[in-house]
Amino acid sequence: MMELIVFIFGLAVGSFLNVLIDRLPRGEDVITGRSVCDHCKKVLRWYELIPLLSFFLQRGRCRRCHEKLFWQYPVVELVTAVGFVYLQSQALEFPQSLALVGWLLFFCSLLVIFVADFKYQIIPDSMVIIGIVGVLLQGQALWLSALGAGGFFFLLWLVTRGKGMGLGDVKFAFLMGLLLGFPNIIVASYLAFLTGAVVGVILILTGKTQLRAHIAFGPFLVLGTIIALGWGKQLIQWWMNIL
Repeated sequence: MMELIVFIFGLAVGSFLNVLIDRLPRGEDVITGRSVCDHCKKVLRWYELIPLLSFFLQRGRCRRCHEKLFWQYPVVELVTAVGFVYLQSQALEFPQSLALVGWLLFFCSLLVIFVADFKYQIIPDSMVIIGIVGVLLQGQALWLSALGAGGFFFLLWLVTRGKGMGLGDVKFAFLMGLLLGFPNIIVASYLAFLTGAVVGVILILTGKTQLRAHIAFGPFLVLGTIIALGWGKQLIQWWMNIL
C-alpha cells in the first residue's frame, strides 16, 4: 500500500518536474503559469493534466488540435514515480532522518537537468542549487572533491573559451563532486567524456549533426553520475585488476 501511495505521489511530482523542464529554461513562471498545448497553445483543462493517465486516454494527442504530444511528459512522470518508490525502499539504509528527502531532491534535480539540457541545452541554476540542498540534507557533502571537480571543469571552460562546455556544466560538476567524492567523481567524469565522445562521433558519421555543432553535455554528466553511484567501486576494482 505504501509503495502505491509513493508511486502516485511520484507521478504528481513528475508532472511538476515537466513544468520545470519546459519553463525554467525559458524564464517562465513555474507556479502561477497555466499549462498549454505545445502546438495550439490552448490552455489545458484539469482532466488533461492527470499524470500519465491523461496522456494515454488521449492517445498521446491534444484534445483540441490533435497534434502528437511529446513522450517526455509520461516518461518523466513514470521515471519519477519509479525513482521515488526505489528511494523509499532504501530509506532504512540512510544514516539520517532527512536523508530520504535529500535523495529525492537530488534525484529530481538530476532528472530536470538531464531533460532540460537535452531539450534546450540549458542547465537551470535553480536545479543545481536544489541538488546541493539535497546533498547537504544527506549529511555527506564532500567539499574538497566538489571544489576539485568544479575547478577542473572551469579550467576546461576557460581553455575552450566556452566552446567545449558551458558554465552550467561547471556548476553541475561541483554538485557531482559534492556527492560522489574521490575517486567516484573521476569515474563519473571519465564516463561522461567517453559516452559524450562516442555519441558525438556517431551523430557526425550518421549525418545527424555537424562537426561544429554543440552537443548538450549535461545528460552525459548525469549518466556518469548514476553509473558511478551504483557501480563506481566495481568499475575501479575492475580497472585495477586490468592494470
